[in-house]
Amino acid sequence: MRIGAYSFPVSGSLDRNLETIRRAAERGAALGVSLLLFPECALTGYPPRDMESPARVDFDRLASACRDLEALSREKEICLVVGSVTKEDGAYHNSALIFFPGRQPAIYHKRALWGWDRDHFCPGGDPGIFEWQGLKIGVRICYEVRFPEFFRELYRAGTDLNLLLFYDVADRDDPERYALLRAHIQTRAVENVTYFLSANATAPFQTAPAMLCGRSGQVLAEGARNRENLLTYDLDLPPLDFGEEGRVWISDRLNGRL
Repeated sequence: MRIGAYSFPVSGSLDRNLETIRRAAERGAALGVSLLLFPECALTGYPPRDMESPARVDFDRLASACRDLEALSREKEICLVVGSVTKEDGAYHNSALIFFPGRQPAIYHKRALWGWDRDHFCPGGDPGIFEWQGLKIGVRICYEVRFPEFFRELYRAGTDLNLLLFYDVADRDDPERYALLRAHIQTRAVENVTYFLSANATAPFQTAPAMLCGRSGQVLAEGARNRENLLTYDLDLPPLDFGEEGRVWISDRLNGRL
């Protein structure tokens, strides 16, 4: 399967973000991408950076934009994973929306909430797992990368690929934070013997990577920092190597799978 991640300068304009997502999906589909990942809150913008609060989102316009993305997914036969503010039963969530050709969309709500997120969003209870073209795929959002427990859930479920949506930026260049979050992704890949694909907002300064890691933490592809870009990779699932077999063997015993 050819997978992709599109990173761009997410804004507070839903219409501008939607146009960027549409253009990226068309470009990805033309290149044979069958799954395309976008950043956290890529559709609506991320509050408070792009707007005062989630209440400022035009949810009628958001519903229309989601219908547009459903139609685009069907037309281009591509799975789109898009970050967005959402609202359910009066509660606001920081969510990943998954649009499939010919299927109802799925959703995952961020659970690791702290600071401003905790004050304004409600945590979800969704498992964040879906299947696409024979792969079991897990979804997690930004701050959750700091916590191995969220990814051990996905390991126990047997995911083949995990997706990470970031909106992690700063007003000044911070290469140390970028390196730390890059290492977090690599560590999660090694711990869980699973491929990891991430996307991030790119402006003003990008402090988490858009990249694909292999099951032993090797960086297979990485987007340029602070620049809008499309990362693509032809993903297959080769047999585990010797070290990967060892990590699975021990992890299964630690997690009670054997």
